[in-house]
Amino acid sequence: MTVSKEPLGRRFNRLWAAYTVSAFGTRLAFNALPLTALLVLHAGPTQVAALSAAGAAVGAVAAVPLGPWVEGRRKRPVMIAMDLVRCAAMLSVPAAYALGLLGFAQLLVVSVVVGAADIAFSAASGAFLKSLLPPERLLRANGRLESTTWTTTMLGPPLGGAAVGALGPMLTVTVDAVSYLLSAVGLRAVGEGEARPGRGGAAERSAGGVPGPRTEGASGGDAARREADGPEPGGSGSGGPEIAKGPETAKGPARPRTRAADLLTGWRFLLADPALRPLFLNTVLVNGLIMATEPLLTVLLVDRLGFAPWQYGLAFALPCVGGLIGSRLARPLVARYGRRAVLLTTGTLRVCWLPWLALTGPGVGGFALVVAVELAMILCIGVYNPVLVTYRLDRLPADRVARVLAAWSVTSRAAIATLTALGGLLAAVTGTRTALLAAGLLALTTPLLLIGAGRTVRDTAPDAPEVPAR
Repeated sequence: MTVSKEPLGRRFNRLWAAYTVSAFGTRLAFNALPLTALLVLHAGPTQVAALSAAGAAVGAVAAVPLGPWVEGRRKRPVMIAMDLVRCAAMLSVPAAYALGLLGFAQLLVVSVVVGAADIAFSAASGAFLKSLLPPERLLRANGRLESTTWTTTMLGPPLGGAAVGALGPMLTVTVDAVSYLLSAVGLRAVGEGEARPGRGGAAERSAGGVPGPRTEGASGGDAARREADGPEPGGSGSGGPEIAKGPETAKGPARPRTRAADLLTGWRFLLADPALRPLFLNTVLVNGLIMATEPLLTVLLVDRLGFAPWQYGLAFALPCVGGLIGSRLARPLVARYGRRAVLLTTGTLRVCWLPWLALTGPGVGGFALVVAVELAMILCIGVYNPVLVTYRLDRLPADRVARVLAAWSVTSRAAIATLTALGGLLAAVTGTRTALLAAGLLALTTPLLLIGAGRTVRDTAPDAPEVPAR
């Protein structure tokens, strides 16, 4: 795989700056809505859990039609619109609080709206990055976005926790809303030059358009330890402008209408592609199991073992250094050992640590064990994510990027919600440590899903497979 050392350009730098602002605001407001329910509305554990799980699950379902909708539109305006939607949704919380009208139902609606907008933004940003950079620069770009994710994850939650303790959760909710607004301003500054999608998803490239690729994982604002996206191989990067076929009006090519069959295009592509299918199934299951352990570990550390809130926050902040280091190592490791070896090795190593969390004890020893386990796991994830994201973009044809990325995100969020709920039920029946151990042992089986990828992933950028779009 060719890895370029050329500068990524002013437009990417502006995109990166917009992402940094948004990511920091989101990490600063980590768990802001559940904290608002708990501290302001005095909701019980069941309501808080429902807000976290149901909001994500319903948001994912609501986002299903957004993939085809995003595919038929220019991606930068979609990203700006989703930032503004998230800003308005989050600002409604402090506004309702100031008027004495805030209720649990509103928090649930805001959680759903933000979750659906997150998925649409991720799908659009993946397609936009793919059009912004050539394939050989994608790994560097994804590495930078990944390092930003881990840096903001390391700094945001501790600062946000201190802000909530001193001034209450409304401050962090407001900061998160403002960060979405600033992100929209930054995206507007990126400038025009984007391909105009035509009928059937074909790209009509303007004279100033830049053929290229993009990814999802790092730029979606999801919780830290997760997944990725990929770039475009075929068609539109071949040289001359590609004109969308179909009737034109005075305003340009007619936008394709979203049909019911389009809703499943992303999943059909993923399940039919022999290289992406095992990576997709593996990543969704691993992400779901990792996220399922978070509430269990919270109960174990804070409730059972008596860790102070600052110790709990520090135990999750310190290991994020591993993600920062891993994202820096991704490019040199791929250049030396090849993409397939890096994906298979780090994809296996990232799940070897979870079972040890069930052995966490009190005091300094328990704290050190959590930090060590999380550090090792996040280091592997920090290498794996940008490589996966770049490979995924390499596999995707330009006219299906948004639909495939939306399908990936929807499935991942649904899996996280499902496995988190099952983990909670298992903990209620068997105990927290047993549920943690079960999640860890199940995670040890997930490398079996990578066997297929070991046979199909190549170190040279492949041609995108021909899979019917409808």
